[in-house]
Amino acid sequence: MLELAGIIILGILAQWVAWRFKIPAILPLILIGLLVGPIAAEYLSEDGSKWIEPIWNGEKGLFPGEGLYYFVSLAISIILFEGGLTLKRSEIKNVGPVITKLITLGSAITFFSAGILAHFIFDLSWEISFLFSGLIIVTGPTVITPILRNIPLKKDVSAVLKWEGILIDPIGALVAVLVFEFISVGGDSGFTKTALMEFGKIILFGTTFGFTFAHALAFAINKKLIPHYLLNVVSLSTVLLVFVESEIFAHESGLLAVVVMGMVLGNGKLENIKELLYFKESLSVLLISILFILLAANINIEDMMLLYNWKTAILFASVVFLVRPLAVFLSTINSNLKFKEKLFISWVGPRGIVAAGIASLFGSKLIKEGVQGAEYITPLVFMIVLGTVLLNATTARLFAKLVGVFLTKSEGILIIGASKMSRLLGHYLEENGRHVVLIDSNQSNIKKAKEIGLEAFDTNIYSETLTDNIELNDVGYLMALTGNSDINKYAINKFGKQFGENGSFRLVTKEEMLDDKNNPKEGLFSQTDDYISLNEVTQKFPSIQEIGIKDKDHYLELIEITNKNKDIIPLFVKDSSGELHIISSFNKETSTIKKGSKLVYLGRSFDVNIIEAN
Repeated sequence: MLELAGIIILGILAQWVAWRFKIPAILPLILIGLLVGPIAAEYLSEDGSKWIEPIWNGEKGLFPGEGLYYFVSLAISIILFEGGLTLKRSEIKNVGPVITKLITLGSAITFFSAGILAHFIFDLSWEISFLFSGLIIVTGPTVITPILRNIPLKKDVSAVLKWEGILIDPIGALVAVLVFEFISVGGDSGFTKTALMEFGKIILFGTTFGFTFAHALAFAINKKLIPHYLLNVVSLSTVLLVFVESEIFAHESGLLAVVVMGMVLGNGKLENIKELLYFKESLSVLLISILFILLAANINIEDMMLLYNWKTAILFASVVFLVRPLAVFLSTINSNLKFKEKLFISWVGPRGIVAAGIASLFGSKLIKEGVQGAEYITPLVFMIVLGTVLLNATTARLFAKLVGVFLTKSEGILIIGASKMSRLLGHYLEENGRHVVLIDSNQSNIKKAKEIGLEAFDTNIYSETLTDNIELNDVGYLMALTGNSDINKYAINKFGKQFGENGSFRLVTKEEMLDDKNNPKEGLFSQTDDYISLNEVTQKFPSIQEIGIKDKDHYLELIEITNKNKDIIPLFVKDSSGELHIISSFNKETSTIKKGSKLVYLGRSFDVNIIEAN
């Protein structure tokens, strides 16, 4: 009981430490596992026992017999299902051909080159070498996201890394499963006809079970056959059922089945998908915390000593400095990425939970079957996982600055609220070269924003999902444009520091609009216009226009006219170089007004005769 409670407590503590110091959780989790496992047994315990003993082939420990094997299998199935839920076809289309090449050509390059290196450096059999290379194909969003979260990068770079990590997890898992099946079935006779038949069974039953049960669960949810309070637990039990049933019909097909099930559900018209995602995400965090500590603690000091030689350093250096860059540069030929961006993507390739979990699973099974060289699988993969995470977590920010991909000034704009007015504003900003992201909890608004080509997220302002989105790393301006003044103020207070380093603005309230002395510093556009007036003008005159400014006095005259005319609202000043400067209701600074500047405004066209008369 003490060991089980200790794992959960230590796991959540590691997650908090990772959040507090902005590092991947996998790093403290593995270190804690090694501390309470092999290190404690060798140096800290008087009787040479581990503080946490997850034995699965003995009669002692938390998981006697085959217990740990079953727990690891079920835990990874839930984690991969949660990953499958996040894969959206529409988002895959947007990231371009670079992602497609990275997860296909890049995976193939990693698989063959890392396998050849492992074979010749450690003198392992070809089968074991390629099992190792199949396991290190994956990167994973759970380790990439914390590394990149606080590095301001161009959107394209962060998007490539994020989506590569999400899409490549099931691919790496499938490749590892297929190689494992070759080894288990082929035996000494090599790649036999029987092994190929097992391949077919894995793909057939995995995809069939995943596809069928996904549609069955979606039908039950949409037809309200499952009460709301049982939704999450029924979904969880269905995932476990799919995994187990698929395993019964075709051994090792369960992982493929749950990934397919997650992808089908994630791309279908499923009600309550967000609630399901939140539950699975929380469960995945708990399982990852427990799993990494258990897997690291299960390693013996003898396994670690296998790597205590120069061969380990050569293999690690080859994977980081040769295999990863080769895969990235060949996959990005003829792409729009610059050389320095390719270099940074090559540097950031940390391995995560799928690699470590499946390595421990397959390594232990092959050792039990007496396969020669199988004892190297788990420690070699853990070495790659721990080494790449530690390297990237400590050097990614510095490396970004060295190669010149670190954004010194974040010009992206985050707009809270996706009403018609916000969409009109976002479209204008996009046309003028600014990266714009709209967020709203209204799905209809988000859909309309996406239909006109805007990047928009259906999310709640009170959730933590925004802070985890690495595609917002280039955002430096925050504009709160909702009709709820409390939400606007909350957005400024919560996200102003992270997303508004260059300026955080919100619409003035009705009370502030009526009181000249109550003009907030973060007031946006004009103190004479609130959400209602902006939307009224948008409905009558849905266009953003520009008018030339002769000098500072002319600019002040134009602003005075907008204050008196309810159908004209000033938005920006566009200087001669095309750069946009947000107009603040509080700041009357006119230093940006120079020859060639323009006033950008919403609403009715200015009467030229009136302007000249003034």
